[in-house]
Amino acid sequence: MGYLLLEGGAEFGGRMREPDLKAIELAGGFEAPVRIIPTAAAPDNNHQRAGDNGIRWFQSLGARDVGSIPLIDKTSANDEGIAKSLREAKLIYMLGGFTGYLGETLKGSAAWQAVLEAYATGAVVAGSSAGAMVMCEFYYDPSRGQVVDGLNLVPNVIVMPHYDPFGKSWASRLLEISRGTLIGIDEQTGMLDDGAGTWGVHGAGSVTLYRNQKVENYEAGKAFSV
Repeated sequence: MGYLLLEGGAEFGGRMREPDLKAIELAGGFEAPVRIIPTAAAPDNNHQRAGDNGIRWFQSLGARDVGSIPLIDKTSANDEGIAKSLREAKLIYMLGGFTGYLGETLKGSAAWQAVLEAYATGAVVAGSSAGAMVMCEFYYDPSRGQVVDGLNLVPNVIVMPHYDPFGKSWASRLLEISRGTLIGIDEQTGMLDDGAGTWGVHGAGSVTLYRNQKVENYEAGKAFSV
């Protein structure tokens, strides 16, 4: 089994250096194939620019094999060539954008099955903002104002990204309607699992958990279980 990295947003602006470097290390180093999924940016036709930003960012960190996958809709999500590229990746990174579109496009697709196969054989699966949200068992879809079933790589969890600037404003509503543990992730911050159920906090901010009617806060360097 591989590793999971959930980030709170502000990716590719030079502010996720620590968690992203750790992800590259766990993926096997700078020669490991990194594949970016820009699907969440497709509804406003921003996937090309966002994917290119991701390529430049990971290359600036030292990664030498970086590509953005043209996965933008249900048809491409079931393209065998795209699935093969994801199956062979060692670090798979899902960008932020339109949460519901990303979740629905990937759900039940050949591409997502390929991601699961890569993860099962040791790959790092990462997501920022919407990318982190859909990785969980449940996610909040702002466009519908509803909590829906996610892709379930992180059971019994729902993530609130961009927690420090605005994500925390979702907390009171989600505590009423959501299932599972609520986790707020600050921008410039990631939570990375160790492959054995413990999560470490990396970056400039902190991670906040709402569970058992209590609020817990973990800063960089701290660890927790969910």
